Amino acid sequence: MHAADEQHLITLAREGSHEAFRTLVERHMKQAYNVAYGFVGDHDDAAEVAQEAFVRAHTSLGGFRGEADFGTWLHRIVVNLAMNQLRRRKVKAQREVDVEHPAASSAGEDPPGAEGGDMREHIERALHELPTLQRAVVILRHVDGLSTKQVSTILQCSEGTVKTHLYRGLKKMKEKLRFLREDFV
Repeated sequence: MHAADEQHLITLAREGSHEAFRTLVERHMKQAYNVAYGFVGDHDDAAEVAQEAFVRAHTSLGGFRGEADFGTWLHRIVVNLAMNQLRRRKVKAQREVDVEHPAASSAGEDPPGAEGGDMREHIERALHELPTLQRAVVILRHVDGLSTKQVSTILQCSEGTVKTHLYRGLKKMKEKLRFLREDFV
């Protein structure tokens, strides 16, 4: 998609063209959903996050300055909403544990073995066990294929910070998935 074409659609959408905004949604929906799913790991929640991101983008379109691409701006909205969803989920889960098992320990589950599931499930599980910022960087950089500069813009941090979190996140994933390589050797 050409930047001029997208800018024209944004201008039309700002002027109230529902068709222009629908075109923007159609062009970015799959990527928005994929980013959301990478964070929340649930299809329904990902669809909800993506939909809410487009609602927010529509209502905030007047404030879009065009300093970044529309897709980068939308990514930031999706990332923020997905992280909020994860925080709400964590709080809800903790409340349920506190109510059902007040003396429950905070120890995690045993690491899953390679048997009984496919490699993709193990990779997704390892990804979702990363701290939020590391997970965000790995998803945006390696799953979505964005540049370090684009990721730094979306997450509003320096490129050095992105590289640090990427290194640490990939290192942790490698450690968590070591059992897969050992099973195949």
